[in-house]
Amino acid sequence: MNDNDLNITRKDPRVAIIGGGISALACAVDLKEKGFDFTIFEKENSAGGKLVTEKIGDLVVEGGPDSYLPEKVWSVQLIRKIGLAGDMLCSNDAFKGTFIYSGGRLHRLPEGVMLMVPTMIMPLATSSLISWPGKIRMGMELFVPRRKDQKDESLADFVTRRLGRECLEKIAEPLVAGIHTSNPVNMSVLAIFPRFIDMEKKYGSLIKGMITAMKRMPSPDPSGPPMTYFMSLKEGMQELAHRCVSHIGAERVKTGTAVLSVLKKENGYRLAFGDGATADFDAVVLATPSYVTKDILKDVDRELCDRLSAIEWSSSATISLAFRKEDIKRPLRGFGFIVPRIEKRRLNACTWSSIKWSHRAPEDTLLIRCFVGGGHHEELVSLSDDELLGAVLEELREIAGIAARPVFFKAYRWFRGMPKYTVGHLGRIAGIDEKLKAHRGLYLIGCSYRGIGIGDCVKSGFDAAAAIEALWP
Repeated sequence: MNDNDLNITRKDPRVAIIGGGISALACAVDLKEKGFDFTIFEKENSAGGKLVTEKIGDLVVEGGPDSYLPEKVWSVQLIRKIGLAGDMLCSNDAFKGTFIYSGGRLHRLPEGVMLMVPTMIMPLATSSLISWPGKIRMGMELFVPRRKDQKDESLADFVTRRLGRECLEKIAEPLVAGIHTSNPVNMSVLAIFPRFIDMEKKYGSLIKGMITAMKRMPSPDPSGPPMTYFMSLKEGMQELAHRCVSHIGAERVKTGTAVLSVLKKENGYRLAFGDGATADFDAVVLATPSYVTKDILKDVDRELCDRLSAIEWSSSATISLAFRKEDIKRPLRGFGFIVPRIEKRRLNACTWSSIKWSHRAPEDTLLIRCFVGGGHHEELVSLSDDELLGAVLEELREIAGIAARPVFFKAYRWFRGMPKYTVGHLGRIAGIDEKLKAHRGLYLIGCSYRGIGIGDCVKSGFDAAAAIEALWP
């Protein structure tokens, strides 16, 4: 491969985007809108990263994220930029509800519990999930003094200090750790929940802060499209990646093209590819995981790479199964269930996918999705398909009473797929940012740094595009 093969019209600047996940694609969409030349280099044979949707028979199966949060407005902004607004899909909230497995049975998460913060008295008081001492301790949060210093602390320490250990073990840990695939004992509350730190500082109480925030929430726009807390796309989340590629032009996305290293030149950077070719660019955006970025930049800045090495990662797997509804003998309530670590189960969570979302399975079929690994029994991710299926079916039988044999099964493994925002994460990111100041036109984006969700990743891509525009107005 040579410069002519890249089919780029030389303009100032030429931008290389390394990696083809949603962060990279969002950056590219915004760069196109701003009128810049760019090329995406993706080592896999297709773009999209963890956005993996497969149409298997009449099933729509998600291998990675199955939704986005419209509250993180950048996702919706990107969807509108690429013309997908008409394909946004609300969850079926007539069936919504989260159940938590505790003491051998499933309990509904009390209404009004926002993440881990109770905002309504009666649902908590009548809940079978939390003991009376635990309920009283959660209510006493109103009187817990605010912390005076601003040092980072673990999620476990923070929740225990404010809401008590039972809230940590039965609500906060399974709700939050299931998303962040990490252990609350070392998860950074500053990096993951800065909003809660602000609430404690401003109101002296998470309960007061959350109730105030709920009162100030704007009413839904009746003229806008309907929105639910979780949103998806009718054809699955990979449609977001496909439409981004179509929008920016497939000729700008070089798949099957591995970038081995980046070298710094007097003006700009030289990329070295797996086939021995090189190409020069004025700006480089790395949308690769921090441990990959570290290897690519090893000849640019050793100390920067050392700081990137400090970011830890976990492995997880999603397992999709389909059953004939007539074989399911017990009612399935809500959108699914989550399992606290203290229950010592192998399953972390399960979503009734075809109940939560329309257009996922035929009427006579139930499609579900299970989660394992992520800082908790990560050895399960490496099991064979047969072993993993056996473990999941045993868990489903004991937790949810599903004793049927599936008519479909597929596992998606994500080795080192999720960063761990451990205590001190923001300090590490500040150190990385400080080193980047010495490298004009070099940008790091993606889930490694400032948020793991689709919206956070999209924002990181938009931010990089804005920084490039500021540097080359």
